[in-house]
Amino acid sequence: MVSRREFVTALGAAAMTAPLGGCLPDNAPMPPGDLLGMDLALGHRLRDGGFPPPQTTARTGIAIVGGGIAGLSAAWQLDRAGFGDYRVLELESEAGGNTRGGVGPLVAFPWGAHYLPLPPPEAVHVRELLSELGALRGDPAQVKPEYDETRLCATPQERVFKDGLWQEGLLPSLGSSADERAQHKRFQARMEELKHARGKDGRRLFALPMEFSSRDPEWRALDGIDFRRWLLENGFSAPSLHWLANYACRDDFGTEYHQTSAWAGLHYFACRSGEAANAAPDAILTAPDGNGWLMRALARRVGERLHTGSAVFRIEEGKQRVEIDCWQAAKGTTTRLIAERLIWAAPVFVLPRAWPQMPKDLKAAALAGDYAPWLVANLHLADFPDERRGAPLAWDNVLYDSAGLGVVVATHQLIRRRLSGTVFTYYRALSDRPPAEWRQKLLETPRKVWAEQIFRDLAAPWPELRRLTTRLDVFRHGHAMRRPLPGRIWSTDRQLLADFQSPRITLAHADLSGFSLFEEAHYRGVLAANRMLGRR
Repeated sequence: MVSRREFVTALGAAAMTAPLGGCLPDNAPMPPGDLLGMDLALGHRLRDGGFPPPQTTARTGIAIVGGGIAGLSAAWQLDRAGFGDYRVLELESEAGGNTRGGVGPLVAFPWGAHYLPLPPPEAVHVRELLSELGALRGDPAQVKPEYDETRLCATPQERVFKDGLWQEGLLPSLGSSADERAQHKRFQARMEELKHARGKDGRRLFALPMEFSSRDPEWRALDGIDFRRWLLENGFSAPSLHWLANYACRDDFGTEYHQTSAWAGLHYFACRSGEAANAAPDAILTAPDGNGWLMRALARRVGERLHTGSAVFRIEEGKQRVEIDCWQAAKGTTTRLIAERLIWAAPVFVLPRAWPQMPKDLKAAALAGDYAPWLVANLHLADFPDERRGAPLAWDNVLYDSAGLGVVVATHQLIRRRLSGTVFTYYRALSDRPPAEWRQKLLETPRKVWAEQIFRDLAAPWPELRRLTTRLDVFRHGHAMRRPLPGRIWSTDRQLLADFQSPRITLAHADLSGFSLFEEAHYRGVLAANRMLGRR
């Protein structure tokens, strides 16, 4: 009797010996689509200045600048405390930041963040939000809560394409040597050990949110070296492990692993300690539009207090109030908003341009970080491509040794419904060149060029994909996330941003954690709201 592993190996060998013509991209015409992204014109105008003086004046109790997850979470926490006198000012035409999504004729789809790991006990506010939305059942403080099965990612969850064959999971093993497989097991055992390990102060070594992690100097010292060096110093030399580490850093941080803090790299693997009564520990929560369902729930609560197309270009803190000058793009006018308090929930590098009085050390800390650019594309398919190369289609389909990270299938959560087509969301971290160089490329490169690159990248597993694609839209993220370079996570600069409080201004953004995750942005927003409520 032939085992499953032997059958899959033989299938892979057959695929690799097939005629090369079957792996070449077809010559179908380029599908239509748009080149999208954050509002570059308004963002650059904010950088360059030249706005007219205020024509109107308005008042609010608390102004929240930034309608990403941090800003929406601050508003959510204010609302829960019974405080509704606030406004959220968002530069873009819609809220959400990196969690924005879109809706097509067939299904919704993500433009950014696409999943949420099972939240660990430290992520208490995320659990409370999930409970409020009905995605977590029972007491959010349970060690192993029960989650709504429709939010748990349907199986199969992930697979990886290597050497012409799809393999289950993220760590390819077919064709690996005995030593490489032994390193896989040792690495997985080490990460499992670190999930539960605690520092000398009694805290988890790698908690989520990161603010709850151990301050033990022995472990914080890992921030001073890169992740590749840590792997080598700990005897991990297997090429597939180094690929996995690099993939993880590109996926979560938009940064190559040899440029990523070893502390941050280990945090990726060891912080995900959440458990569920009805799912495996590595389960995730998702939806057709990724984390868009969470963003929409937060935005609904804000309602008409959310003001999009609002560019805040001047802040002045006084003894009794904060003046906020805001350009309203739709009206073509400037409004002066007078607030009792201000929560800055936009990326911190923008704040020095709007706040001339900003303390010098805080300004230096805000400008000390760098940001990772990203490219995301949604391919609308008339039908599913043929799957004849190993493991079946999964939610996350990862490409080994590829410019892109892979694709997420928007219809995967609708597994009980057989649809005639689907949407593939393609992710590419632009991490192999300096970020400023990639940002310039994002400005200059036409959609057609990006589309050609995407089709070439996906031609190996799906040679017929171009013929099946009815539309391909490209979304550019110029400053998607703060990069956790060595020495940045536990730096005095980051800590200064996280701890800053002036009499009437506080900060709230994932930048304060040093890297961008939903849990970090949510925590920073809730913390800022609590600070404001405490002052009142």
